[in-house]
Amino acid sequence: MADGAAQPGAELLAFELFREASAQPLAYGYGHGPRGLRELRAREFGRLAGTVYLDHAGATLFPESQLRSFTRDLLENVYGNPHSQSISSKLTQDTVEQVRYRVLAHFHASPEDYSVIFTAGSTAALKLVAEAFPWVSRGPGSSGSLFCYLTDSHTSVVGMRMVATARSVTSIPVRPEDMWSAEKRGAAASDPDCQLPHLFCYPAQSNFSGTRYPLSWIGEVTAGRMCPVSAPAPGRWFVLLDAASYASTSPLDLSVHQADFVSLSFYKIFGFPTGLGALLVHSRMAPLLRKTYFGGGTAAAYLAGEDFYIPRPSVAERFEDGTIPFLDVIALKHGFDALERLTGGMEHVQQHTFTLARYTYAALCSLRYPNGAPVVRIYSDSEFRSPEVQGPVINFNVLDASGNVVGYSQVEKMASLFNIQVRTGCFCNTGACQRHLGISDEMVKKHLQAGHVCGDDVDLVDGQPTGSVRISFGYMSTLEDAQAFLKFIIATRLRPQRSQPVPQAASGEAGTAPAESEAQSTVPATVPTTVHTTVHTTVHTTVPTTVPATVPATVHTTVHTTVPATVPATVPTTVHTTVPTTLSTTVTQWPVGHQGLLYDRSWMVVNHNGVCLSQKQEPRLCLVQPRIDLQQRIMVVRAKGMEPIEVPLEENGEWVQICQSKVCADRVNTHYCGEKISSWLSRFLGRPCHLIKQSSDFQRNAKKSHGKGQTAGTPATLSLVNEAQYLLVNRSSVLELQQQLSASDESGREELFPMTELISRFRANIITSGASAFEEEKWEEISVGSLHFQVLGPCHRCQMICIDQQTGQRNQDVFQKLSESRERKVNFGVYLMHMSLDISSPCFLSVGSQVLPVLKENVECHDLPASEKHQNVVS
Repeated sequence: MADGAAQPGAELLAFELFREASAQPLAYGYGHGPRGLRELRAREFGRLAGTVYLDHAGATLFPESQLRSFTRDLLENVYGNPHSQSISSKLTQDTVEQVRYRVLAHFHASPEDYSVIFTAGSTAALKLVAEAFPWVSRGPGSSGSLFCYLTDSHTSVVGMRMVATARSVTSIPVRPEDMWSAEKRGAAASDPDCQLPHLFCYPAQSNFSGTRYPLSWIGEVTAGRMCPVSAPAPGRWFVLLDAASYASTSPLDLSVHQADFVSLSFYKIFGFPTGLGALLVHSRMAPLLRKTYFGGGTAAAYLAGEDFYIPRPSVAERFEDGTIPFLDVIALKHGFDALERLTGGMEHVQQHTFTLARYTYAALCSLRYPNGAPVVRIYSDSEFRSPEVQGPVINFNVLDASGNVVGYSQVEKMASLFNIQVRTGCFCNTGACQRHLGISDEMVKKHLQAGHVCGDDVDLVDGQPTGSVRISFGYMSTLEDAQAFLKFIIATRLRPQRSQPVPQAASGEAGTAPAESEAQSTVPATVPTTVHTTVHTTVHTTVPTTVPATVPATVHTTVHTTVPATVPATVPTTVHTTVPTTLSTTVTQWPVGHQGLLYDRSWMVVNHNGVCLSQKQEPRLCLVQPRIDLQQRIMVVRAKGMEPIEVPLEENGEWVQICQSKVCADRVNTHYCGEKISSWLSRFLGRPCHLIKQSSDFQRNAKKSHGKGQTAGTPATLSLVNEAQYLLVNRSSVLELQQQLSASDESGREELFPMTELISRFRANIITSGASAFEEEKWEEISVGSLHFQVLGPCHRCQMICIDQQTGQRNQDVFQKLSESRERKVNFGVYLMHMSLDISSPCFLSVGSQVLPVLKENVECHDLPASEKHQNVVS
């Protein structure tokens, strides 16, 4: 487990003492003690070795035996389309019906009371209810139906109001506090003869905080003893229970709590199959449902030439349009079998996961800074009293010693360095996020105007959090998982231990998968690997005593050194997934193309599925060293223990166009670079992979708006970068970071991070020297000879800067120090883009070229320290 970063002696809440002190028994494991759980974990979830997975509320994991059993079933039986009468079709029909019974039995529901409609997921189940519910529109003499939903609901519930609005039905959001008050208040007397249908939807468990809302609300609301709205609402209330989050770790007894509708998501229970859910419909509701569309398999009879359609009699047959994913449905049988065999039932899962959550909650609450300030702020309504009121979910934000929130994206990036996978954001539950974080409706709109959208990493706006961090436990979670997470919090907030390599998954183990974009050097986990030339340009700035609007400087094209050397026959390139590895070579000039430096970030390495193989999964990628030879028009790729291999720079007869790929949500056309280089990379990395190159005839336009000197009709074009053509890093900024790292080194060693090694971590292709630290962030434009660049903004760094590009070892110090010193935002370096470019004649970035940075408006000259106003130019 990833617990190596905590100092020896770091005190954690002792688990056994915690259990003994509990007022109620706390179960752990499934009857065979801790050893049995460890054996289960090793046997069924070996892919988790080296990884702490804490997002079971998002998607739990399937055991290996479940997949083996399902595969064996498929190999031994022939399952045909169920809409037929052949032997294989009848087998499918009968098996699917058995699975329906199994689903009902799992929720203690009888076939007489409930029908199972398989859907594409919980969201599809909710949408089906919105479209089929017998709404009565507002009109003369009728107030119409009401749709009420708890504000602590998933986006898919809130989205039902769009359908209600289209039917002229009033939607009313109901706060949890309103429902708790309604429990005490009761419902006003209403006309018993009024049958106007109303619908109330709420989650059995909040997917945001894990709060469990009373299942008793179902009976109270449907019986008329409790009303979701305070004003009288004559009519009949029906209840839709969103059980997707709740059912993943808890038993649900529908013989006691008979909701009219129950929406489910099976991958949250079993991990596999995904994309399959169900809507359970009570028999009292089934005759009232309306249908406006009919698909294959739902008709008893219909005519193509006239409006004649007779639906099939059963609810499932009427509402399962088209052929259901019958193999996925059959897979559910194996999911139920595995869950029962490994845990003994959902009652045991509920007790085990709650014990882990309550322990972690208690331990987090006990963590304090030396000044007494809490380390985390937990968002909860239950104080984790019992599994009846709280699920195995902990939602929180990390605080600094002054009580300021540390952005969730920074916490997620640090956690990934420890191979801990958490969830961040608002979790598709804006209502709960607003309620717990104190975000007003106006603030949500302001955040949108500031550029924040759901699912991004804009974690702070004006110092206020836009979301939070969530951890959640599953039936295979262990005490070691919980303690690894707690040690991570202690190591990074209370007892940081410097210069210790971060534990990382071995080859073949699951790795981390954070989402973050970083200049040319970082792409999301789903984006293919870039291979590029790392032609670093060192800019030495000479600033006169009186600083003008433009500051002359000198460029040096170099890698790892500020002193240019002789030009070698070849120019260094880099293989990486999200980051390049630089080589200790120096060039005096390099040609410039429309997309940036010629051949820069034009290749990418993908796995056998065509998905990025990044250093986040395979740090050994940094040991692959390509080199461009312009004269021979080849790229030579080297790695220790491997014979060098040559790859043509341009497409040839051996290259075959492959399927389109994506880079930062952009579609790109690529070519497969041949079997030889793919086999070479596969042998070195020990896993199947391929090298592909962006097609030379494909143009990828920049998302950024055109800058000065560039018309809207000539957008900037990009290679396989994230956001910009160039990434510039200031050597003085690196020096300041180096000094901060050295000052914080408790061992007292000097040169903890050699300058050249530290520079290589940032994977820039232009390096400036002579300016003051972080002065580059004040530049608006840069001119290098005849080339003009716009400074687009800062580069938001991810945890990839923690990988030593010479060894592949991880060390969290660099990221953590930047997070501390840069006001919790890990910005380093700036993006550059061509403002205008004429390559009708060859253009080069060359050593000795004059550079003219232009300061942004409102940046005064005295912002530059006097010590930086006279710099010697290295030539």
